[in-house]
Amino acid sequence: MSEAHIPTAGELGIIACHCCGQLCQHVHGDICCARCGARLHRRKPNSLARCWALLIAAMILYIPANVLPIMLTGSLFGKESNTILSGVAELWRAGSWDLAVIVFVASIMVPLLKFAALLVLLISVQRRKAWRTRGRAHLFRLVEGIGYWSMLDVFVVTLLVALVRFQLTQVDPGPGVVYFGLVVVLTMLASMSFDPRLIWDHAVTEDEKKSQEAEHDRA
Repeated sequence: MSEAHIPTAGELGIIACHCCGQLCQHVHGDICCARCGARLHRRKPNSLARCWALLIAAMILYIPANVLPIMLTGSLFGKESNTILSGVAELWRAGSWDLAVIVFVASIMVPLLKFAALLVLLISVQRRKAWRTRGRAHLFRLVEGIGYWSMLDVFVVTLLVALVRFQLTQVDPGPGVVYFGLVVVLTMLASMSFDPRLIWDHAVTEDEKKSQEAEHDRA
């Protein structure tokens, strides 16, 4: 016997409100949520286009965020500028290897991993891939969870200031901080723009195709 088909929310005519989570019965035409009055959509409008635009912008701004100095320091011995990587190296040389690891992970590794994860999700959805749907859903939840800690990247300036605060007469944020803050905001908006339900659309189609092939083989 073939496996029982599990109907989707779309087949049942049910839409979840993006604002309050209320499940609403969908009828033809535009409707609003009965609880909060928000307009209901089966999918986030222009999800892929907006996510691609925000992600590409974040990847472009990630270059000046790491090349330009994030901190400008002045002392009796002159002025000096530090990028993120030079700040990590300075922390390591000063013996604060734990702070160096935190800054490197939060400012270098986390943004790169978010870029890679969003690229995997976007490309797999656009190519209508049905592989590892649960794994990709978990990957999206991971990216979404990391987003709540993304502002930790901006606090690297504070850590660098704490290292040299007794030696310097003046500490000013550099232009790299602005670009880094924009990268953080854009990656958060990109993950919010992505509609995770797109992951399962082609998975349902693939399951139905396999079920039909199995029934044809048995016949």
